[in-house]
Amino acid sequence: MINRMVLNETSYFGRGSRKKIVEEIKNRSFHKILLVSDHNLNNCGVTGMVSDYLKTGGISYIEYFNIKANPTVQNVLDGVTLAKINGVDAIVAVGGGSVIDTAKAISIIVTNEQFSDVVSLDGLANTKNKGLPLFALPTTAGTAAEVTINYVITDENRMKKMVCVDVHDIPICSIVDPDLMQNMPKLLAASTGMDALTHAMEGYITKAGWLIPDMFHINAMSLIYKNLEKSVMEKNPLAIEKMAYAQYIAGMGFSNVGLGIVHSMAHSLGAFFDTPHGIANALLLPHVLRFNGRGCKELYRNMCNALDLNITNLSDEEVIEKLASSVQDLSKKLEIPQRLREIGIPEEMLPALAKQAINDICTSGNPVEVTVEDLINIYKEAY
Repeated sequence: MINRMVLNETSYFGRGSRKKIVEEIKNRSFHKILLVSDHNLNNCGVTGMVSDYLKTGGISYIEYFNIKANPTVQNVLDGVTLAKINGVDAIVAVGGGSVIDTAKAISIIVTNEQFSDVVSLDGLANTKNKGLPLFALPTTAGTAAEVTINYVITDENRMKKMVCVDVHDIPICSIVDPDLMQNMPKLLAASTGMDALTHAMEGYITKAGWLIPDMFHINAMSLIYKNLEKSVMEKNPLAIEKMAYAQYIAGMGFSNVGLGIVHSMAHSLGAFFDTPHGIANALLLPHVLRFNGRGCKELYRNMCNALDLNITNLSDEEVIEKLASSVQDLSKKLEIPQRLREIGIPEEMLPALAKQAINDICTSGNPVEVTVEDLINIYKEAY
């Protein structure tokens, strides 16, 4: 079997590492930057923690901050127009998954104009050219968009979250600076952290799993499970730093093997109801773990060991429940909503959500084959 790994050219890690952005831009001889972020990050000063270095370094940039939490086709098109009008030669993205995903789509379309409708990028995109050079500085410890070959854009006309997969979109340089994550709001830190745990767990049991990504996923889930609560509830600096690295490690894995139906089902919730992605994943993960357990019994024992759960003398069924319950208990401690009804999802919409989720690109990676009826039942369990 032939396996492929695609990772960044260059990555920096550690508090204060954002200052390396100036050196990297100058060494690569870029002259005009599109700075992509969002208004909330700009207003609370996080974007400025990077743009101040650009200013003092004498680097010219244009700002683009008009991005929704679930970024849309229009958000991408507006960014492409701004990039072209101003003749930028590189992009710096400062933000979470929504910002970096939008920057990736802009990057790809600028150099692959045949995909200028955006919607044709849905799925495995057959682009020919590398995207406009992209520098990514994540502000959340969750999506790992800075190291993956995926991005997600919402097509509001079709009420669909498009999962775009393209080796040409990966940032040329990622800078993982925990200082940018230190003051995340509690719910955002909690939900993005659970998103990272979902990446590690789904990536580990996906059909395409193999030795190297498995190593990343096991390490990542261990770090996340042991540090997420402290990073959110105590704002413990060391725990936040470990979360920053753990989500990146998970991204190194799942980007190269895919995910499963937690993400398929979460994408439907985001497309129909604008549900924050991390909350959707956190809410669904324990229920999907219970469903998938019958097909991954030995892998579940490995995951329990990574989380330091005592499974001595437990049956396979007890191990499955131990893992799912432990993940759910963590989510409760983080004060994340536990039921779909709590976040305003109408019960009568569950079949429509399932019908869309079954066709999501992530469904094919699930370790257990699923039907629409299976997905409806999982939604009902989570309701």
